[in-house]
Amino acid sequence: MKTKRHGAVLGLIAAGALLLTACGSDSNVPEGQAPATGEASVPVECGGKSKLSAEGSSAQKNAMDTFVQAYQQKCSGSDLAYNASGSGAGVKQFIAGQVDFGGSDSPLSESKGEVASAAERCKGNPAWNLPLVFGPVAIGYKLEGVADLTLTGEVAAKIFNGTVKKWNDPAIAALNSGASLPDKDIKVVYRSDESGTTDNFQLYLQAASKGAWTQGAGKQFKGGVGEAKEKSAGVAQATGSVDGAITYVELSFAQENKLSVAKIDNGSGPVELTNESVGKAIDGATIKGTGNDLVIDLNSIYGSTTAGTYPLLLATYEIVCSKGYDADTAKAVKAFLTVAATSGQTGLADAGYAPLPKAFQDKLLTAIQAIA
Repeated sequence: MKTKRHGAVLGLIAAGALLLTACGSDSNVPEGQAPATGEASVPVECGGKSKLSAEGSSAQKNAMDTFVQAYQQKCSGSDLAYNASGSGAGVKQFIAGQVDFGGSDSPLSESKGEVASAAERCKGNPAWNLPLVFGPVAIGYKLEGVADLTLTGEVAAKIFNGTVKKWNDPAIAALNSGASLPDKDIKVVYRSDESGTTDNFQLYLQAASKGAWTQGAGKQFKGGVGEAKEKSAGVAQATGSVDGAITYVELSFAQENKLSVAKIDNGSGPVELTNESVGKAIDGATIKGTGNDLVIDLNSIYGSTTAGTYPLLLATYEIVCSKGYDADTAKAVKAFLTVAATSGQTGLADAGYAPLPKAFQDKLLTAIQAIA
């Protein structure tokens, strides 16, 4: 994709292009990969609890809306209420037994005691992290007259920790030869709430900044500069309303608020956020969890120098009990997740997400069917 206008990125999803190269269409599906419809040969056993509850990641809110609609159509009389309160709240509410499953852009943390607490909630059984929603994170900005911008992990880190303060700073100018960069303050906007998106972004900065990011990672932003706004919608709206602002946010929210999206140069040249570049990155993801606990290892992607790879993306997990639900809840949770992983994948590309590749879809469905 050669165009320098952000409109080309908007068109990427609106045109129905899949973010993963591993996905095709019903009429042109690469061998061993899922069709765009997301259909699979796994039957959906509707029934059980009529209204499920879930809470957590705001990054997957639009995807969950798509899943709920598909669930209602597939299982008449069934519903799910999803509260997009942020990943931190989702984990807490799941552990407290206030919702049937949680949504988080980071897996349960053993060091923070979340793994043990979740097992206690699940009546002594482990909780599983099931990555159901994949999407790229955009470094979104609003800067009049600058629709084409390249950043490295190092320069991005210096922007978000306040070392680079002006848009015409030599560090930015060196990456954007010929661009008319204004003598304007950079206004960082970050998430105020606990957020898996924040955690993933800071992990990326740690891996790709050549030591420029020393603030660490975690669900709370640690850069120490900027304006705090709540949830993905909050940071995107705030950035879109102020010239000179920059944030990190899921692509769908950047699109909704007409933000420009920076290219990322991880050492092999500027890479635009496209279906090909995200697909190439996620192709390198491996599972580091055991059994049906499908935790993705994204660390090698964040620091990748492979040409044509867009390295900044996240997986949103549905956190479920492997066992420990009552029979009605278990049946409904399995039905909802099965629909979400199959027919619910239809339309995800239009909402800025990446439909599941066939091989990963099969692995996920195996885990879902094992919930008891």
